[in-house]
Amino acid sequence: MAARSKARKYAFEILFEAQQRDISPGEVALRRDKPKGEQLAEQAHAVRIIEGVTRHRERIDELLATYAVGWTLDRMPAVDLTVLRIGAFELLWADDVPDGVALSEAVALATDFSTEESPKFVNGLLSRLQELKPSLAL
Repeated sequence: MAARSKARKYAFEILFEAQQRDISPGEVALRRDKPKGEQLAEQAHAVRIIEGVTRHRERIDELLATYAVGWTLDRMPAVDLTVLRIGAFELLWADDVPDGVALSEAVALATDFSTEESPKFVNGLLSRLQELKPSLAL
């Protein structure tokens, strides 16, 4: 698995656990083992994702709620919501991550951690955000 894919997985785990426990991602990260060797590069990108999702969460959630046809954030599975937040952050604010990579990596996380229907849902919603990206006020 590529370093950035591992970083996304780590960020997903931290953000998901923080949401479930209703604590900050920083508190979750402090409870984890300290990274070693090549994990340091992975951790740097993971921290960027975690901080970005945290910083832009209100706007991300607003966009997800607006463009998720027939779904409210409260009805979305927590796993899918966490994956969507990561994908939306990378798609809209991480200029060094190509849009296609942000989408495919989010779909991969949904495939690994959620239901059979989730990858299609994640792909559809993030693809809609990608289409609207030039017109969105960020």
